[in-house]
Amino acid sequence: MTESPDARVGWLLAATFAVAVAGLVYELIAATASSYILGDSIRQFSFVIGVFLSAMGAGAWVSRFVADPVRGFVLAQIALGVIGGAAAPLVFFSYAWTDAIGLPLYASLVAIGVLSGMELPLIARVLKEIGASEFRFENVLTADYIGALAASLAFPLLIIPHLSLIAASLAFGALNLLVAGLALWLFRDRLPRGLWLPWGALLAIAVLGVGLSERIVSAVDAALFADEVILREETPYQSIAITRFRDRTRLYLDMSIQFDSLDEYRYHEALVHPAMGLLARRSEVLILGGGDGMAAREVLRHDEVDQVTLVDLDPRVTEIFADHADLAALNGGSLRDPRVTIVNQDAWAFIAEDQDAYDLIIADLPDPHSVAISKLYSVEFYAMMAERLAAGGLFITQAGSPTFARAAFWTVEQTLAETRNPAIPGGSLSTIPYHVYVPSFGDWGFVIAGAEELTGREPDLPDGLRFLTPDIWESAQVFGADEGPVPVEPNSIQGHPLVPLYHAGWDYWFR
Repeated sequence: MTESPDARVGWLLAATFAVAVAGLVYELIAATASSYILGDSIRQFSFVIGVFLSAMGAGAWVSRFVADPVRGFVLAQIALGVIGGAAAPLVFFSYAWTDAIGLPLYASLVAIGVLSGMELPLIARVLKEIGASEFRFENVLTADYIGALAASLAFPLLIIPHLSLIAASLAFGALNLLVAGLALWLFRDRLPRGLWLPWGALLAIAVLGVGLSERIVSAVDAALFADEVILREETPYQSIAITRFRDRTRLYLDMSIQFDSLDEYRYHEALVHPAMGLLARRSEVLILGGGDGMAAREVLRHDEVDQVTLVDLDPRVTEIFADHADLAALNGGSLRDPRVTIVNQDAWAFIAEDQDAYDLIIADLPDPHSVAISKLYSVEFYAMMAERLAAGGLFITQAGSPTFARAAFWTVEQTLAETRNPAIPGGSLSTIPYHVYVPSFGDWGFVIAGAEELTGREPDLPDGLRFLTPDIWESAQVFGADEGPVPVEPNSIQGHPLVPLYHAGWDYWFR
């Protein structure tokens, strides 16, 4: 007994929707994983999309050589279930063990693209062969495009908040295998029975993989991070990992270390207190980034502070460091202090919309490894920021390493030095570049900027600091011959010269 043509037509259109969802999810998983690991999300998404679409084109061409479209469709779904399901685990294990992802990422991406490209032509041929009444190819395309839309909406809103990339890869591999199984049943009159056994075994492995996905993620984490992983989450904005060894805690965002509790005080004291100590008035403070609360902790050392506004894009980071007792202890409970107001918003959007004036603006933002972050180190952003400074107010930003990314560091300084001064028509901001040694990061730099002349002024440092002293401050402003200024252009959203300089510097040292 076989199914009616109408039932098969309805199922094939539903299958078109399902495989379109799975194909786009695989593409998004590949782009997201490469962005987490390699940074520069725009470059990674561009490369992944280009390779995937070209592979789909190749797959559409290859489909003409498939003699039996039903058998070809079923085998393509089985292959997609295996390759797509294994893609994310393979990429992450490869990075953990070899520190490289290029071959597994793009090999699996090409294979998935070729197989996905074969799907629509094969489905169209099957519909013609079963005598679908008034067959119209645009119906197949409509189901495919609606599936792509569903996947693009579900990925950030449903999949990433609830599944790891590894679990999502395995789950959608199982979906492709289920599609293959339904095709085996509906077209059992023209398919060999020998396909059932390997299909069933592979589906069982895929379902088992989904069930064990948390253990697989833990195994990857154990290989990636030297210490015990106490928290691991993927949010719509980034990958969060927190590790612990004895009383030592580390935070990683998108696989990059953000702090080590053993020496974070060096970084945060250097970030906050020179600028705070140069201010005559320090009542209102704005922190951009710094969702871990460490910068806020240092700001609140100053009794004159009345209000701290902390703007961080990812609400999950501020929740973790406000609510998790052990982590909140690291920031002294600063995110629960009544003087601190947390705003979960993009820093650019906040600065563009906000109308308040601040005595100090602290930019504790990620390194400018992508265009999306580079805009927060641009002359356009700094011009808006300067308008939010109160009279005599200052701005301080972390600016990367003058050793490892020398040209990028001085680009940040040059960008601030060429930002228009709202207090002096035709003038620009005054800057103080400086750097300190943080063992977790190496030599790390900062730039203070303000409307008034800054040179020759000494900061009033609070008591009880563990690292920063007047002598350290004096030496921090001295740069070695291999770290000093180099000719650079200011960073602008029109060209983003900062991004390639950043990558060139770090690649020279570590790749």
